[in-house]
Amino acid sequence: MALPSSSSGGRPPYNRDPRRNNDPYAAIRRNHRIKSPQVRVISPEGRQLGIMDTPKAIALALQFNLDLVEVAAAATPPVCRIMDFGKYVYEEQKKHAHSKPAGTKLKEIEFTVRIEGHDFETKLRHAEEFLDHGNKVKLRLKFRGREMAHPEVGFNLMTKALGELATMGHPDSPPKQSGKQINVMVSPLPANKRKPKFHTRAEGHVPDHPTPASAAE
Repeated sequence: MALPSSSSGGRPPYNRDPRRNNDPYAAIRRNHRIKSPQVRVISPEGRQLGIMDTPKAIALALQFNLDLVEVAAAATPPVCRIMDFGKYVYEEQKKHAHSKPAGTKLKEIEFTVRIEGHDFETKLRHAEEFLDHGNKVKLRLKFRGREMAHPEVGFNLMTKALGELATMGHPDSPPKQSGKQINVMVSPLPANKRKPKFHTRAEGHVPDHPTPASAAE
């Protein structure tokens, strides 16, 4: 059975043919592609509606001209939400299209808990240079051996690094630990607000007002 037409009700268009354009949303099960005989249903407003037979849940979604979308396939039974899937995909695609300016690159700077002061400043200088070129910078701190017993030391170091880079960029979110690493993404401030602390613009070869040629490099 086909999904409700996205052209009805002013819903944004969405290509539901998984063979086209390597569609990353094609693997998300919805409506009659949901295989489990029962699902736990969440309303469009986020309310728990309980466990239902899947055909009943699909029928309920179609009453609202919406889709039943599997949002937690690993749960028992799977969790499904009633939503406008076409609108969801449209908003996600629009968000990703504007999340990264053209020409932006992701750079990485890696620390260790026992990093020496000189090396720490050198890495911050490189981070500043990357940010001054308009690139996002991922700061990564790796724990080694027994250093994992004191993660607060790593968080303190990352907080210090973010403080030193505050005149050049801002963290997208607080530092987070994942296994033996602490990671945080830093985005550059607007060009007219960046104030290098560890490097000069001459060192970074970054003009105050990039020409079309330098901007393309």
